[in-house]
Amino acid sequence: MTKASDRAYEAIRGMILSGELSSGDPLREEALAQVCGVSRTPIREALKQLEVDMLVTRTESQRSYVADWSLDDVADAFELRAMLEGHAAKLAAERMTDEILIALRYCNNAIYEAISKPDPDVNAFLDHNRELHALVLKAAGSRRLTNLLTALIEQPVVWRTAHHYDPKAFECSHSEHADLISAFERRDGAWAEAIMAGHIRRAFHAYADAHKGMTKGVGETERGAA
Repeated sequence: MTKASDRAYEAIRGMILSGELSSGDPLREEALAQVCGVSRTPIREALKQLEVDMLVTRTESQRSYVADWSLDDVADAFELRAMLEGHAAKLAAERMTDEILIALRYCNNAIYEAISKPDPDVNAFLDHNRELHALVLKAAGSRRLTNLLTALIEQPVVWRTAHHYDPKAFECSHSEHADLISAFERRDGAWAEAIMAGHIRRAFHAYADAHKGMTKGVGETERGAA
């Protein structure tokens, strides 16, 4: 893609991931071009890439909308995440460096600070959580795994459900990250894989519980986070 397309892609992707654009919202090229400060051609290219990323859907009439994932779609995504990120954690444990360990501890400490506030800082939690999982992929050292997982990890459902977490959910996420770091410290790949897979599976059930609530217009609480 061109620089203008890249800029448009990042801008639209950011609006989808942040929730500024919600599932089912129409994506009109002219309006997006004005928001992104580019012509309509880069917008078209950006939307095509976002469709590949499964963040955008296109109808037969070539109209684009923010993707609306069903619970079955989400289940598939989380199942793939559990397998792929579990394998990434195994590789990361076997290839872990002291430098990345330090960065992982820093991220999880920052997560603790964010969730320990009287009013948890959800955006800070999301930022540091994303960074922690990215560090695991960095330690794994597999470009293919990184490419496969990037779209799965950064789906809007992650942002959406995090804003429905209760204090126990945040605590569970932090605690599981701490266990994962312990496995990395011991370079125990099997342990790290089991922790990560369980971490992701629990997050799915948390999402499923919240999804049932959101579809009823309630969506009050979560029981997990990844």
